[in-house]
Amino acid sequence: MRRRYTAGRLLERDLAADPFDEFRAWLHDAVAAGLAEPNAMVLSTVGADGQPSSRTVLLKGIDDGGFVFFTNRGSRKALEIEANALVSLCFPWIAMERQVLVCGAAATVPRAASQAYWVTRPRESQVGAWASRQSTVIGGRDELEAAAADVARRYPGDVPLPEFWGGYRVEPSSIEFWQGGLARLHDRLRYRREDAGWVVERLSP
Repeated sequence: MRRRYTAGRLLERDLAADPFDEFRAWLHDAVAAGLAEPNAMVLSTVGADGQPSSRTVLLKGIDDGGFVFFTNRGSRKALEIEANALVSLCFPWIAMERQVLVCGAAATVPRAASQAYWVTRPRESQVGAWASRQSTVIGGRDELEAAAADVARRYPGDVPLPEFWGGYRVEPSSIEFWQGGLARLHDRLRYRREDAGWVVERLSP
């Protein structure tokens, strides 16, 4: 299928001075357009063997100059971040002919921040977080459902925040905004962090 990319242009004069302001504006546009899961982002990490791995996670906030998500700290992604904090995030807003690529380093958020988010989660999501030994091999679906039922019995009231679950903040070294263009002459504008602040560069498509 051939696509002509006619949704718009991205010019330097239209950019916000701060990349987070630009990102918030683009996220607002994605929400307003009714995109499914507009806060979904592809998180890529690298294992000790040099093998990259990617998965979709949900952006849960922009906090202290970084992009925040939450996960099991025993998961593959978390263990790879522990060994190599350099990661990338990709927001693929394909229906809008847009993409945002973030490169930077991930670090854990304070437990208080994880607790503040944890209490906003539905009870079934809290139970599921306890029941799942994320990224480990299990015998079957029945095993997972039995573990969830056991957690629900153990915590009939409030479900506490597990020690093994929490947030990460990706502090970017660069944020690239991509807008599809006619004849594949796409607009790619990248904010790159320097000591004096952010500089903007246009990349060839």
